[in-house]
Order: sequence, then structure tokens, then C-alpha cells
Amino acid sequence: MNRRKFLKASTIAATAPLILTKFNLFGADAPSNKLNLALIGAYGRATAHYDGLATQNVIAICDVDSKHLDLAQQKFPGAKRYADWRECIDHNGLDGVVICTPDHSHALITMWALNRNLHVYCEKPLANTIEEARLIRATYLQKKNTLATQVGTQRHAFPNFNRVRELVLDGAIGQLEEACAWGNRQLRKPGYLPAAGEPPANLNYDLWLGPSPLHPYNPDYFSGGTAMNCLQWNMYWDFGNGQVGDMGSHTMDLVWNAIDAAPPTSAEAKGEPFNAEVSPVELTTHFQHPANAWRPAMKVSWYQGGAMPDSPSKWVDLKKIDHGAMFTGTQGYLICDFEKRLVIPLGNHSDMTYFKPRAEKDLIPSMKGFQQEWFAACKGNLKTSCNFDYAGLMIEQMLLGLVAYKAGGKIEYDAATGRVTNNDKANEYLRREYRQGWKLQG
Repeated sequence: MNRRKFLKASTIAATAPLILTKFNLFGADAPSNKLNLALIGAYGRATAHYDGLATQNVIAICDVDSKHLDLAQQKFPGAKRYADWRECIDHNGLDGVVICTPDHSHALITMWALNRNLHVYCEKPLANTIEEARLIRATYLQKKNTLATQVGTQRHAFPNFNRVRELVLDGAIGQLEEACAWGNRQLRKPGYLPAAGEPPANLNYDLWLGPSPLHPYNPDYFSGGTAMNCLQWNMYWDFGNGQVGDMGSHTMDLVWNAIDAAPPTSAEAKGEPFNAEVSPVELTTHFQHPANAWRPAMKVSWYQGGAMPDSPSKWVDLKKIDHGAMFTGTQGYLICDFEKRLVIPLGNHSDMTYFKPRAEKDLIPSMKGFQQEWFAACKGNLKTSCNFDYAGLMIEQMLLGLVAYKAGGKIEYDAATGRVTNNDKANEYLRREYRQGWKLQG
């Protein structure tokens, strides 16, 4: 099947039956059509949601810091306050939750919400282990006809994501053979922070730790600006996965959106020496993906922290693109970041006569807003661009690279069982233990 026929067939297959809910029985702006939502994690990335959430009914707010709740209460004065998300998630009358907590709580809150049949918007990364990613995706697939989900890779709303996908599908670089993405952020830490003082009265530090092991309080975990506080803690293994879960979620999305991939069959990694406390800064991971209906089997790679793919030309400096992606085909290369793209034909025989640009009417429609897409999905067709199927598969691949890094060698992966087949030790890295009182299924 060629790429254009595949796209047309996929569009027809994806056409869903009309789903009537309480939200589309009346006008779109009717008070009864507003979602009853809980905002779990009220600071940092959450503040970017305030204005959008104000168009709905935020009936509960949750944060481990009472000062953060004070800030959110100014925007949502009628919302009930909670410190513990395990209590908040059972607030009466909820339709859905928006999760903006630190990374190490994402999967637990998401699973508890899905188990309560709540719509879920979760900031990236969706999960910190293979086990978490697979369980979330499997649970969502069981409920996809009743629940709307979205992972907060909001750059996906940039029109360039659609243009890149169209160029790949329509053969601007010939037959797709390989793709990679990279991020060049470099924040080095030697290990967990030492004990320093006592938590302030406004902060419930034990709840902030949540399912992670006990670590002594240090105020530096809570420093940094509103939007960048995650860079104070997400590189530590017990709190996140560093750049793999952070900008890796955003940048690999450029590739994932264009290749229609299933889970990889293998992964290998190399990077700086393993640190049991801190995720690597410099890292290269390679994945083998099986063929699909419109392309052959292919390699996908992720580079970070100074590691970079080779440039296709001496006059293209990939290092000037802090976060970008590159697709390699039989006829050339496609290089892009979140908002721009460049096609480089390969040699004298790539005259571009084989490529027929789409008519304007055939372009993939632009999204009208990433958060708004989820609101509309909750109220109607349940369709979102970064649901827990799409995003769950992507983070499963990225996390498998970290498993290979920890294992110290190439691993073969059986996606049907979620197990590594050639290295028993590697299977220990597919999951994590939770502190007493915290569980993934609740």
C-alpha cells in the first residue's frame, strides 16, 4: 500500500460513530456543558493551564504546598483544597483531572483516575517505568470508548508537526529508512542533595516525596522559576528520568507523529558512566522498529547532552538546533525543529520530480488548541492527538533506551509480554518499588 492510499484508508478507518454525552445535548457554551475538573499539582507547569481551566468548572485543587493552593485559589475561588491527591481524586462530581505534579507521581495519579472512569490530562512524562507505561496504555485501551486522555506535549499543536508528517508520508525524501531526534540540554548533578534544614510549614514534604524512597529535605529541590522548577529534581532517578522524560517527550514527538510505530523489537544505548542516583546527561539510544503498512523496518535514535547524529552535509550544523529531528530517506533528508523544516535532496538523481505536494484542501487540519482539544474530546468524540495509546507507546520506547543503558548492552524486547528476552537482569529495570502507603493500582 502506498503512503497516500494508507493515509486515506487510515482517515476513513478512524472516523468514529457519533458519541452523545451530557455535554453535547445543549449548546457548547451552556453552563451544563462545562467540565467539573480537579487540578492536581497547582504550581509550575500548572499555571500555564489556569486560563484554559477557567473556562470550565475547577471544583478541586490539590498541592502539597499551601502557598501554591493560595495562588490557585485566586483563580478558582470556589474549588475545594486538598494536600493529598489520593483524597482529591475521590472528590464528588468530577468529570476529569489535570495532573501537573512532579514526574514521580504521574503514573499513580493517572491510574487511579482511569480506575475511577475520569478523563485525564497528564503532563509529560506519562510514566517513569515500562511497567507504568504499559499498564496505563492497556487500561486506557479498555476504556477508550468512554474516556478522553491527553499527555502534555503541547508543542504537538504547532502546524509544523503536520507539515513534517505530510512530507514523510508523501515521499518528499523517498522511502523512509531512518529517523532520529535530539536534545542538547546539559545539567550535571553529582547525586541526591544533602540534608539542609527543615521543610517550611507550608510544604508537606512527605507528600511531595509520594511513592519515591525517603530522601532528606533540601530547599534546592524547590528553587528555580515557576516554569523551570522541574530542572531542580527531574534528573534524579527517584524523581524522574532526566531529559528522556523531559524534552525527550517533546522532541521525539516530532518523529513519533510521522512514523506510525509499534513498540521497538530491540534497544541499545551508550553514554557517560552509570550513576545510581542521577540519570545520564550524555546518552545515545538506538531502537529497531518493525515495518508497517507503508514503510519498511527502520531504526529510530535518540541523542542527548552533547551526543548528536552526523549531519548530512558540512554546511548544515545540527548543533545549532537545540532540540530537533532528522528523517533519512532513499532520496534525501528532512531536518526540523518544532516550528521549521528543511528538505535536502540526496545527490544529482534526487530532482524532486517524484514528489507531488498536497493541495491545500488535503493538508492535515491545524489543531485549535492543545488543551481545548482535550476539553472537546471529554465532551464529545473522545479524539485527541496525544492520547495514552500514542503517548504510551512513545514513552515505552524512550524508557526502553534507559533499560538498555542500565543493562549495559543491546536488549531484545518482546512487546507482547513487555519483557526483555536476552537479559534477565534487564527485566529488573522495567519497574520500580513504591514506598509503603503508595501503590500504582488504587
